[in-house]
Amino acid sequence: MFGLGPTELILILVIALVIFGPSKLPEIGQAIGNGVKEFKSATKEIENGVKSIEDTEDQS
Repeated sequence: MFGLGPTELILILVIALVIFGPSKLPEIGQAIGNGVKEFKSATKEIENGVKSIEDTEDQS
């Protein structure tokens, strides 16, 4: 994942814990998860739109 090993991920988690504190981390994780889910959904919608345009052009 992005060329990060387990050591780097642990270091990032520790830094986030120090900066935001333990009470904010679940909220931040949830926000990031929702953002990723919306991004994937938007990407899939665009992909489906392009496929439908291609299919329409192929039928003409």
